[in-house]
Amino acid sequence: MKFKRKIKIEKGMVDLTPLVNVFFLLFIFFLFTSSFIFQPGIKVNLPKAVTSEVIQQDSVVLIVTKDNKVYLNDREISQDEIISNLKLLAKAKTPLLIKSDSGASLGRIVEIWDMCRDEGVLQVSIATGK
Repeated sequence: MKFKRKIKIEKGMVDLTPLVNVFFLLFIFFLFTSSFIFQPGIKVNLPKAVTSEVIQQDSVVLIVTKDNKVYLNDREISQDEIISNLKLLAKAKTPLLIKSDSGASLGRIVEIWDMCRDEGVLQVSIATGK
């Protein structure tokens, strides 16, 4: 015995409302989650440079803030700790990247650069902005 359907399905008619709802909810989700992502770290205004290059190697980052505080791996370090860390970098032949605020003392940056030379760090770079 064959039963007849009362509902006829027309071919080619697809309801797009659920698909539109899903995309709208995903859009709202990504909109709200992306606006609350903050990068932690030390705020540094890098000096501008026209002739800068992109560094391809992984290097240790040393940050000098506007008030001449020195940070290594997001931790403030003293003069003695700078020297001991530079000795370790020289042994491992790891390059050093100095991120210095544009308001930092040039004397402090040169002092750190001289410490690098004294301890044998061969590759020292200074980060700049564009």
